[in-house]
Amino acid sequence: MAHNGYAVIDFETTGLSPQHHHRVIEIGIVHVAPDGTIEDSFETVVNPGRDLGPTHIHQLRGADVKDGPTFADVADQFIDHLRGRVLVAHNSRFEATFLRAELTRLGMVSPIADEGALCTMKLATTYLPGSGRKLADCCAAFDIPLVDAHEALADARATAHLLAAYLDLGRDQASWWGQWGDYAARAAWPPAGAATSATAWVPRRRGATGGADSPRASSMSRFGGPGTTSFLERTTDRLRPVAGSGRELDYLAMLDRALSDGFLSVSESDELRALGEAIGVGPARRTELHHEYFDGLVDAAWADGILTAGERSDIESVGIMLDIEQQLRTAALDPRADQALAAREATPPPAAARLAPGDLVVLTGEMSEPREVIEQRLTARGLVVKPGITKKTTLLVSADPDSLSGKAQKARQYGIPIVGEEALATLVPTMAY
Repeated sequence: MAHNGYAVIDFETTGLSPQHHHRVIEIGIVHVAPDGTIEDSFETVVNPGRDLGPTHIHQLRGADVKDGPTFADVADQFIDHLRGRVLVAHNSRFEATFLRAELTRLGMVSPIADEGALCTMKLATTYLPGSGRKLADCCAAFDIPLVDAHEALADARATAHLLAAYLDLGRDQASWWGQWGDYAARAAWPPAGAATSATAWVPRRRGATGGADSPRASSMSRFGGPGTTSFLERTTDRLRPVAGSGRELDYLAMLDRALSDGFLSVSESDELRALGEAIGVGPARRTELHHEYFDGLVDAAWADGILTAGERSDIESVGIMLDIEQQLRTAALDPRADQALAAREATPPPAAARLAPGDLVVLTGEMSEPREVIEQRLTARGLVVKPGITKKTTLLVSADPDSLSGKAQKARQYGIPIVGEEALATLVPTMAY
């Protein structure tokens, strides 16, 4: 069967679970060709007929959606954008569950089961070993920009570029990727015209800079200024991966969402418990996952050797929300990182004195020569050039060794040496510069 490509989707919603009456309030779709080329994109806000939930996260207010279409209004066009394509999302269970619920409300059946969409979060375990779950963390490994996170189209675009990076890495697995195309071609979507009506899609309103009274300005002031995010969101972007099944990753991803605003409500706790029961993650395992999550959060927070009063308060709050015992919460706030930081400085990561055939090298930044030329030279000497940073990477070569790019930050997080372009002549003695 012909492969019609991919439809990468992202929903912004009023909450975590449609089983608790939450609704879709924004749709973002990006079409990707079978080879990873970005083809087209679509977006709309959706009037859910109820309150919008965590407005400080998704930045939508009642005024933004009150004149927007309902899901029924856009359902036919939405389905047409998916028809014949492989459905893709980051944490695809979330989108698949909401898609099924919204179609069920309209008397239609979704052909996509909870595990029936391609999930870039779970594919990270194959293509980005050592990476965290969150979209921002996976994108950083490839220097994929994630601007305006928690806007449906922005997240869908970032996910589409992440998918393209996976497709490039998975070129020798063409048959596996092709099977998804066969599955998509057979998916029995509701026929055209099955929805009650159709109307124009309405993109979210975006100001050039955002006024003082704009939703985004209000959120930025809460978190400390333009371009900043909360401590908890920044820290969870750097959480170490937790070994577990796909269903346990789904649970942890939902926990990421629930804690993204630094608060776990009673209803969110209930929704998390219901999700765990629905997917087979029992109470004992959920408790273990909460402890692993908390430990990872503490380690990520201590990575710079400093905890501010606000960070201490946030960690304590998360510990309480996750039912972490008092003695463990207290131990987490001990100034142990001072000694850990000193130890790291005393024994820095070993410098890559020489590169050997088979070593994995990643490049970042604008070099003095075309990157393709440098890649060819490295490959000719037996080195393996990769597009993304993982814990298996031997060396990151950067146009600026002090770069703040996503790749550079991931390399420092993993303890991978970073050198400038000129150092290659020393590290690869036969490489002329």
